[in-house]
Amino acid sequence: MKRNAKAIWQGTLTEGSGTLSSQSGALSSLPYSFKGRFQDESGQSGTNPEELIAAAHAGCFAMQLSHFLAENGTPASKLDATATVTVDPDPANGFTIKSSAIEVVGTVPGLDEAKFQELAAKAKAGCPVSRALGAIEVTLSARLG
Repeated sequence: MKRNAKAIWQGTLTEGSGTLSSQSGALSSLPYSFKGRFQDESGQSGTNPEELIAAAHAGCFAMQLSHFLAENGTPASKLDATATVTVDPDPANGFTIKSSAIEVVGTVPGLDEAKFQELAAKAKAGCPVSRALGAIEVTLSARLG
């Protein structure tokens, strides 16, 4: 299985802008820019690669955890997962992605907190995106809601 996305960029790094599109069409000429990536903390200036990594990580983790919960005989009613990707200035390379922090709140009837923690940790380790992010710190905060 292969998936693809396309980036079109015009102009310089700080003054230019671009669009991102994905194979599925979920992203279609979605705007991105230096300002949206590095200067606008509100996130309202368009998307950026780190936001897309965070979305991929949250989605992958939630799917992996749902599988382990179902396998355990305790399927989730709801998993609310958020991944926060941190990118910081790096004197040698400009900017570097430092970490991805996953937070999940699960509604899982019939499951105790200890087993939820165990399965969440297993999902963090087994999620393909977590494994792909092996060069950075990946943390997990999990609780039943």
